[in-house]
Amino acid sequence: MTTSLTVSRVLRDRNAGLYLTALAVSGFGTSSLWLASGVWVKDLTGSDGLAAVSMLAMCAPTLAGPALGTLADRYRRKPLLIALNLGLAALLPTLFTVDSPGRLWLLFAVLFLYGTAGAVSDAAESALVTAVVGPDLLGDVNGLRMALTEGMKLVAPLTGAGLYTMYGGPAVACLDAVTFLLAAGLCGLLRVREERPARPAGSRRQQTAEGIRHLWGHPVLRPLVGAGGTAMLLTALAGTTVYAVADRLGHSPAYAGVLYAAQGAGSVTAGLLAGPALRRLGARRFAAAGIALTGAAVVARAVPWDPVALATGVACGLGLPCVLIAAFTAVQQETPGPLLGRVTATANTLVFAPTVLGLAVGAGLVELAGPGLLLPLCGGALLLTALALLQRAASASRTAATSPSDASPA
Repeated sequence: MTTSLTVSRVLRDRNAGLYLTALAVSGFGTSSLWLASGVWVKDLTGSDGLAAVSMLAMCAPTLAGPALGTLADRYRRKPLLIALNLGLAALLPTLFTVDSPGRLWLLFAVLFLYGTAGAVSDAAESALVTAVVGPDLLGDVNGLRMALTEGMKLVAPLTGAGLYTMYGGPAVACLDAVTFLLAAGLCGLLRVREERPARPAGSRRQQTAEGIRHLWGHPVLRPLVGAGGTAMLLTALAGTTVYAVADRLGHSPAYAGVLYAAQGAGSVTAGLLAGPALRRLGARRFAAAGIALTGAAVVARAVPWDPVALATGVACGLGLPCVLIAAFTAVQQETPGPLLGRVTATANTLVFAPTVLGLAVGAGLVELAGPGLLLPLCGGALLLTALALLQRAASASRTAATSPSDASPA
């Protein structure tokens, strides 16, 4: 009942509905290309390493998020998003010429530009949504955004793989280009009045540093973003055991797809429930509850039993999005509009860049420790992260409840 009320409440808002539809359309294309690009490289070269590089090319620009976010603060966000979507739609057809290993450089270059545009787009979207949606809907919209994103990950890669199998990589690139054209049109329908941003003072480096200082010096944002980055690091470490877990259960490596599907279903549910839960618990408690649920699930996954493995997949999907939704909603609520692009991009880097480190370290540790040891260690660390965030929340509540006269009695 609560979920249906949340969805209808958001979709009754014209701007929120358009924004989420544009996100779903472009996300479908992105998820389709994400898988197909690796298969494309593998088919042309036979190299697993080069196939992984194609995915890295899309993710690498996130590391430059604090600098790229300055672009989202220099221009009006709606025209910027329309331009980025149209630019990607024009760029993707160049992939039609990638038909041999000698032309792979073009695919990697396009994927890198794609990731760069995505980093700017994420920052601009976060800033724009605060202008087109009321503050009371931000948590609901961010939750539904997570549900849509995870939902696309369940269906779009299969679509991309099927389209690639039948018609090749250019067909997937064409599909993605069409989704960006549609997203640009939907963005154009948003009703929003944006003033032309004042030219930021100082050099690009100083503008970037200003966003970092705001985030790191803010008593609400720093613990939430820090907890988000820690959670992503630890879950990435734990995630490297997925094939070892499948092996312990007596399944082929393809069983990992079942576990990912279970996690995706949990994430969709979390996104639908996030808005009401965020209002009821507050950002820190909501984030801490999600991290604690994820930690307990990671510990339990060490039990070699199919029902437990599937249940922990759903639980991880339910828990992990909580800290992400809480952190980015807080960024939107606690950051002045002129800084929002830079701060959002910085938060993206601090939260998601640790995933790369976790995967790299976990790839080595899983051979040494195995899931029986690595999973309980990661899960225990997640539970400690949740406890630390809860203690910060309790301390902040006590501070807010103490009046100046109580703190300095006569």
